[in-house]
Amino acid sequence: MTPATPATPSPLFPGPAAPSEYPPVPEGADAVLAGLDPEQREVATALHGPVCVLAGAGTGKTRAITHRVAYGVRAGILQPGSVLAVTFTNRAAGEMRGRLRQLGATGVQARTFHSAALRQLQYFWPKAVGGPLPRLVERKVQVVAEAAARCRIRLDRGELRDVTGEIEWAKVTQTVPEDYPAAVARARRQPPRDPAETARVYETYELLKRDRGVIDFEDVLLLTVGVLQDRQDIADEVRRRYQHFVVDEYQDVSPLQQRLLDLWLGERDSLCVVGDASQTIYSFTGATPDHLLDFRARHPRATVVKLVRDYRSTPQVVHLANGLLGQARGRAAEHRLELVSQRGAGPEPAFAEYPDEPAEAEGTARRIRELIDSGVRAGEIAVLYRINAQSESYEQALADQGVPYQLRGAERFFERPEVREAGLLLRGAARAGGSSDPSLTETDIPSQVRAVLSTRGWSPEPPAGSGAVRDRWESLAALVRLAEDFARARPQAALADFVAELGERANAQHAPTVEGVTLASLHAAKGLEWDAVFLVGLTEGMMPITYATTDAQIEEERRLLYVGVTRARVHLTLSWALSRTPGGRTGRRPSRFLDGLRPGSAAPAGAAARGPAAGGGMERGGTTRRRKRGPVRCRVCGRTLTDAGEMKLMRCEDCPSELDEGLHQRLLEWRAERARELGQPAFCVFTDKTLLAIAEAVPGDAAELAVISGVGRRKLDRYGADVLALCRGEEPPAGTPDGRSGG
Repeated sequence: MTPATPATPSPLFPGPAAPSEYPPVPEGADAVLAGLDPEQREVATALHGPVCVLAGAGTGKTRAITHRVAYGVRAGILQPGSVLAVTFTNRAAGEMRGRLRQLGATGVQARTFHSAALRQLQYFWPKAVGGPLPRLVERKVQVVAEAAARCRIRLDRGELRDVTGEIEWAKVTQTVPEDYPAAVARARRQPPRDPAETARVYETYELLKRDRGVIDFEDVLLLTVGVLQDRQDIADEVRRRYQHFVVDEYQDVSPLQQRLLDLWLGERDSLCVVGDASQTIYSFTGATPDHLLDFRARHPRATVVKLVRDYRSTPQVVHLANGLLGQARGRAAEHRLELVSQRGAGPEPAFAEYPDEPAEAEGTARRIRELIDSGVRAGEIAVLYRINAQSESYEQALADQGVPYQLRGAERFFERPEVREAGLLLRGAARAGGSSDPSLTETDIPSQVRAVLSTRGWSPEPPAGSGAVRDRWESLAALVRLAEDFARARPQAALADFVAELGERANAQHAPTVEGVTLASLHAAKGLEWDAVFLVGLTEGMMPITYATTDAQIEEERRLLYVGVTRARVHLTLSWALSRTPGGRTGRRPSRFLDGLRPGSAAPAGAAARGPAAGGGMERGGTTRRRKRGPVRCRVCGRTLTDAGEMKLMRCEDCPSELDEGLHQRLLEWRAERARELGQPAFCVFTDKTLLAIAEAVPGDAAELAVISGVGRRKLDRYGADVLALCRGEEPPAGTPDGRSGG
């Protein structure tokens, strides 16, 4: 196998090539800040008090918060053992631990909510309750099945999974069985079974667990909350241990997780949260963006930083993503972040219509084959769909094209049989030191790893076709590439060091990249990214899914598609099929979310007022589409502005002001008089920020006045002559009470 070429990523964006798994550790605290953009640096240096980071897709949120923790540790401001960083998946926690380790911040706890709670519960249970902690139930669904049988309710496999999900939702929203039907009605939730039946199964399930002395995953959080509420001495001990908290993906916290976080904090406010309300896609599990959106109300003195510089995607992909959210409604939409791409231009997103689903799968596979032949790595391509049942036709189509693939959501990398076996063999070879195997006389680590793994199916060239043999080879090839990266980063290391590294990565679930096109549901793709993304099956009934009926559910489906779009770095294709089967009735239509974005479609009514459509030119009816805006920069220091007030002033709040105080006073007096004449509040004429911007810019003509934020065409026509006269030091011309010149 040809050794991988070391990547040379920029400090801010790794580019299409895979970055090295082992970048050098920064030499000191200041070096940790190197390469961060101004907003990321603001996050990294905001180490005191509550901090809220509103981070759009691809803006480097994990980079910002890990550098924040690392900077605090390396500068001696934070003690590693006093920091607890929590997120929602083992993969995300593992990535966070890996990054902190690479930044020299070892000893920081980075865990999922459940992992952190379980660790505390195991430690404090003997003291709080006595005896060992009850064991975790291995297969919750089996206990739910038994509970349903005792209630004489027949559930097939799908219904069993759905009812289990309902029980989980009830527990994370702190809903007891008898309150479940009312809670479902309040949440306008679409339950898979009659709520009264589900409540009976839920109640019986809890009784079965109690009788058997077992607990489930949700009980871990509930019991930890109970212990911390009831035992002040234990709560005080936890708070002495953990002084500083970081919460990633804060838009996904459930009420139960928020309650646990509040108990961890106590009366303190040393908390940093990061999230994006536009990426809330797990409300069916109890997640809610309300805690993120209400953060400033609960913490009035919080530092709020917005990350909108998108280092992941091209301007073309970002423009489509912004257009998609521009049509959104609801509270999360009101707080959406408009991304600004920091990358060079790329190809326009492609929209593809097919006669039927097999044709869509075959067309997608052909296009993937073309991308691979043009130099795009298979591991940098993904096919994303709404439900897992859609994967089968794409598996077959990719196999027919000879394209390797991997299913996202399968077992974890380090739990695969071939990876576990490889780890045992490498550990044995490291202990033997190569003396028992002539093939291990090579001194470099990659050669030793190749020699060991060649006995278990690895070869320099991949096997033909797909299936289990190819999957096994891909796993072993990932270990070989990891060994090559490790050897480049640590030239003096021995095989035993690499084996130790594998152990640490397995504990952190920090898996290497496996080559092969990724097939995944949109939910499973959250937090990932690829050079090329194919969003398939985008028809009404699938996107939005047919059972999404309320406005809130429809908007969550839109956000799910937004997450899919923002996974793409360069190439993006959105496709749909008019029929399910060849020759079938072609009654399907493309997803409503593509209206106004795909060529030849009209934007939904009112969408123009909410956000930009893709592309340019004229809408139907002859109205001009709103032009795409570039970044707004401070006219003093050049920093990209994200705060609405600063964008009006065209400068940072703390940058030097060039205010003409005399003009500003005349403008205030003129505005007050105009407001009295019109019988309206003063801000209806111009806001305070707009008057400040005018007094700083002192426009000399209508064109200069028009570019000031807050001065639209209507206000320019109505008040322009007055304002320009005031800027020249003259009295406004006599006019009618509505501000227009008489005549």
